[in-house]
Amino acid sequence: MNRRALLRLWAALGAGAWLGRAAREAVAAPAAGIVGALEQADLIYVSTRRRSGEWSSQAPIWFCWLDGQIMFTTSPGSWKARRLGDAGPLRIQVGSAEGPEIVAEAERLRDPETVERMGQTYENKYWIAWAGFFRPRPDRVSDGRTVAYRVRLP
Repeated sequence: MNRRALLRLWAALGAGAWLGRAAREAVAAPAAGIVGALEQADLIYVSTRRRSGEWSSQAPIWFCWLDGQIMFTTSPGSWKARRLGDAGPLRIQVGSAEGPEIVAEAERLRDPETVERMGQTYENKYWIAWAGFFRPRPDRVSDGRTVAYRVRLP
């Protein structure tokens, strides 16, 4: 290998390392913006993956941002619950149907203490939950009348 070929190889490897670092920084940067959006948003718009592999239509839902995770509840008979089961892929748009997008795994949440904390967070966020309606409740989750999920950011 001559000197010129060696320099080209060294330059290509150096540029690749620099580009790799720039790509990692570009991926990390939106995460901070998404966290800010999650802290401010009243709704998230979720889509579940159908058996065919396509995403379902978006559904706006209430959620809470708790312990660095997105948490929400749904009816056990809903398409969300049926498609997610104990864990499944979920596409989330934050704040609006065109908001920042997150694709992550949703996992079923059964811990009554965490569900109670979700309920308290809902009460602080949504006035009707403060009045006692549409609030996550540990007894409803434990007896299967409501399904709770958590989503960890990728």
